[in-house]
Amino acid sequence: MQVEQVRSYLLKLQNTLCDALAEEDGQVTFATDEWQRPEGGGGRTRVLVDGAVFEKAGVNFSHIQGAELPPSASAFRQELAGRSYEALGVSLVIHPHNPYIPTSHANVRFFVASKSGEEPIWWFGGGYDLTPYYANREDCVHWHRVAADACLPFGDDVYPRYKAWCDDYFCLKHRSEPRGIGGLFFDDLSDGGFETCFAFMRSVGDSFIKAYRPIVQRNKDKQYGERERQFQLYRRGRYVEFNLVFDRGTLFGLQSGGRTEAILMSLPPLVRWEYDYCPLPDSPEAELTRFYLQDRDWLGEAGSERDKS
Repeated sequence: MQVEQVRSYLLKLQNTLCDALAEEDGQVTFATDEWQRPEGGGGRTRVLVDGAVFEKAGVNFSHIQGAELPPSASAFRQELAGRSYEALGVSLVIHPHNPYIPTSHANVRFFVASKSGEEPIWWFGGGYDLTPYYANREDCVHWHRVAADACLPFGDDVYPRYKAWCDDYFCLKHRSEPRGIGGLFFDDLSDGGFETCFAFMRSVGDSFIKAYRPIVQRNKDKQYGERERQFQLYRRGRYVEFNLVFDRGTLFGLQSGGRTEAILMSLPPLVRWEYDYCPLPDSPEAELTRFYLQDRDWLGEAGSERDKS
């Protein structure tokens, strides 16, 4: 029954996200690809390509089963080793055309690990983060305000804890550099019982469009040229590095024998690398790493600015 409740919500969430993004794009709708997994389960991948606003947007639903959890899921929880599993989730990644619109990622997921003669172990995970190229404070504060509001009914400490976890997780350790401005990240969530944890996952999933769509609307008509486009492609390289080197969801999908096309839908359609690139001092490109790609208390800083005015 728990699995069916989660599955029903996730399928509705996928439709809601695709409807909102297609409406915002206004030119292209999502193509749908239903797939089955030989080892058990399957999914529904929906992708929008080369729209008016979004260069690529993918929203993936998967519901898979397996005889044994892959190392990416059991490495930090040895009690899960050797258990069969059932995993459900919705994940999305959005790569806009306009460099002034940030790339964004979100996912919510539910796992059940079973072993004969023992109680199943279940948990929720998920979150969302924002990766700007040309950032502004208004967008950053709005993003974190929506995230904080989604967490507030579940305790005053929830947003600060999951915000800090997001900052720590979405970090390119080989560069000592955050991937973006953060957001929320949670995993292994089971405290408080199924109903409370499921309600929290729904709150996070339902808040994504509230967080992201106003940012798209504020920036999609900004003019840009080849300089901004080339910087966007360069910074997308960081996104690829993280997803292929560190992302646990990518590793889980590949290690569990998932459908490669669906797993790697998160990668941008175009990207470039440049050896030892250094932006001009005091340029907007330099400001990204100097100011925005830092572990900042966006809401606290915004409150301090209001107090001064």
